[in-house]
Amino acid sequence: MHRHVFVPLVLAAGAAAGAHATAADLRTTDAAFAHPQRLVDVGGRRLNLYCSGAGPVTVVFEAEGTNAAWTWHAVQPRVAARTRACVYDRAGMGFSDPSPLPPTSANAVADLHALLAQAGVNPPYVLVGNSYGGANVQLYAYTYPAQVKGLVLVEPMPEDDAPIKAASQGKLAQMDTMVANYMAFCAQAARKGFVSGSEAYTQCTGGMDDALARPLAAARLAVVTQPAYWDTAVAEHARYPDSAAQLKAARRSFGDLPLVVLTRGVSPYAIPGQPQSAINKAVEAANLAVNRELAALSTRSSHHVVAGAGHVIQRDQPDAVVDAVFEVLDRAGDR
Repeated sequence: MHRHVFVPLVLAAGAAAGAHATAADLRTTDAAFAHPQRLVDVGGRRLNLYCSGAGPVTVVFEAEGTNAAWTWHAVQPRVAARTRACVYDRAGMGFSDPSPLPPTSANAVADLHALLAQAGVNPPYVLVGNSYGGANVQLYAYTYPAQVKGLVLVEPMPEDDAPIKAASQGKLAQMDTMVANYMAFCAQAARKGFVSGSEAYTQCTGGMDDALARPLAAARLAVVTQPAYWDTAVAEHARYPDSAAQLKAARRSFGDLPLVVLTRGVSPYAIPGQPQSAINKAVEAANLAVNRELAALSTRSSHHVVAGAGHVIQRDQPDAVVDAVFEVLDRAGDR
């Protein structure tokens, strides 16, 4: 989920310890993420694509739910120093046009496939996805297996979160309802027009993100104050069950596909300065078990718990994501 959509709910339960500890380290002077790069027509609408670097394998990054390519600003340039690395904005996110189709994983996969083909970004690919993006890249690998040479799954959204929800004793189901209501409120506020400094503006947009260089923070803020962004975000969130079902229907072994799964080391539900509750421990154990099972779907996989990182690992510990990408590239033989 997008950082600022999640923040009010995290704060209500107590922010994760260390969630912003590395914010200063995540600053970048790279302006490439602050404006549209290559707007590629995928059938009467355009998706924003940014690629840099060169190499025999192209690494393609997929953002978490309700977020855009800039989530990878601390990772993509470092991967591009080794091989070609591409980020893009899903339909209705970042600088991409909205789509008339429902924002599901299957439609995101179709869009990404069309985008790469139209842009002349040829396979093989190593796909990297966080959260909802992690579900999308798995579905892409199942749909176009000949194109995919490896996967990096960063806290991927599971196709079946029943064990995690059960461990929460109903609290995560309550949070899902809170998130839906909150996002609907933000969409309504966006249509009315956010007033800078108001409670709705602060809670829904987060203002200027101090983890980003100022031009990028300003670009992000300009996007997330627009009604079109919130309409897409609300629809994407509402369609998560459909996306999960699509992945579940496709689920099978990854065979010997190189795979790295990264799991958070910091619970987004823990209260700083207080002992971890039994429910919180159970939720984290269930999340860990789900990710271990996922890693076991490949005979050439590894699973790492990333200390000091919450759900958006590329923000909290970008080094861990870069290392995971290089691990998959090494295993896939990109040289």
